[in-house]
Amino acid sequence: MISVRNKGRKIVIIGNGIAGITCARNIRKIDSSAIIIVISGESEHFFSRTALMYLYMGHMKYEHIKPYEDWFWGKNRIELVHAWVTKVDFQAKEFALDSGSKMSYDLLILATGSKPNKFGWPGQDLKGVQGLYSKQDLELMERNTKGIKHAVVVGGGLIGIEMAEMLSSRDIPVTFLVREAAFWDIVLPKEEAEMVERHMREHHIDLRLNTELKEIIDDGMGKVKAVLTDGGETIPCQFVGLTTGVSPNTGFFKGTPLEINRGIVVDEFFSTSIDHVFAIGDCAEFKKAPGPNRKEIEQVWYTGRMHGETLAYTLTVKPVPYRPGVWFNSAKFFDIEYQTYGTVPNKITEGISSFYWEHENGRICFRAVFDTGTNIFIGANALGFRLRHVFMDKAIKEGWEIDQVMENLYRADFNPEFYQNNQESILEKYNRKFGKNIPSRKRGWWSNWLKKVVSSS
Repeated sequence: MISVRNKGRKIVIIGNGIAGITCARNIRKIDSSAIIIVISGESEHFFSRTALMYLYMGHMKYEHIKPYEDWFWGKNRIELVHAWVTKVDFQAKEFALDSGSKMSYDLLILATGSKPNKFGWPGQDLKGVQGLYSKQDLELMERNTKGIKHAVVVGGGLIGIEMAEMLSSRDIPVTFLVREAAFWDIVLPKEEAEMVERHMREHHIDLRLNTELKEIIDDGMGKVKAVLTDGGETIPCQFVGLTTGVSPNTGFFKGTPLEINRGIVVDEFFSTSIDHVFAIGDCAEFKKAPGPNRKEIEQVWYTGRMHGETLAYTLTVKPVPYRPGVWFNSAKFFDIEYQTYGTVPNKITEGISSFYWEHENGRICFRAVFDTGTNIFIGANALGFRLRHVFMDKAIKEGWEIDQVMENLYRADFNPEFYQNNQESILEKYNRKFGKNIPSRKRGWWSNWLKKVVSSS
């Protein structure tokens, strides 16, 4: 492990996404003497990757998705280098840039992110066919979708539905090919998947389940003109979005001594197989999953931030292992917000019980999952309304029984004021299903105000 007592170290971070920038900021907070350099060919300044879709949709401008003013970096003595790294010589502790120059380091942090998957489809390299991850991908999408009449999106996950929404916002008809029997069925239980599917169709998305891409057809001039499905159907289109997931961006490390599996292999301290070299964010792959219901590769915005914070502490204060705690994720399916906490399997198996409630409007639902034998609450899904993170995290960490969670569910409501409170309806169904008699309690601005009035009179 690197000594934290070394002063004036030259710390180079390759990648200016959430993991790399969080690490740089937190190192600087503690170590005033370190030389910190962040290198990225994608963009000159750090931006919020999750907000890229809103640039395309016209909801934001580029300057709106930069969390820090341009003067921030100079004031905090974090040097930004806008360049692509082409080769790393780990033995010499230096690397080459696309400008032809070389740079050395004392300590290297790899935060190179992800790249869209391709699976060798015929025609996947035609003009008008692309994935969506980087700022360059967004700029390419702007060019590729200008004046088109129809688009096809391939892949039933989060990036796919985001791209469908982006295209729909410009009144571009979209056919969405999902090879599975349900949308995102490796994550979502049947009922939640069906809700999202209905919602997509309400937004006029031509959703095709159980349908695989077989070939992307050339117009004879190197551009896409149609796709061919495994069912033999030809769908004319001028744009194909390949959104079948992402993989760690590790290509330019091949042929080096760096240990790579699917991602850059790291231990619980983010150390790689090479001294003085660490990896964080989407490109890192843990030798062992960092906790229950966690994965070896964590390609989520908030985990990237946690990677950066944890490694910075290790490098400046003392070594601490990465312990991310209860799993959490969130997303948005057009107008429906989604949150998940803890363990919510896509298929309920033996030993696990599940309670599901859905609003009559078909756009709001809640699922609680618990151990059948002990009644211990282990996870929840919420679509169409917001749960309070602190509450859900506490309930799972402390091993609450499901009745305790349901009795206090009103405390988990994180919707804005004046939004409908669904706790009464949820509890009514829960009590009926399990033969309980848990009373409903409501909390709102008006009840708090009334309590204050009564107590002061």
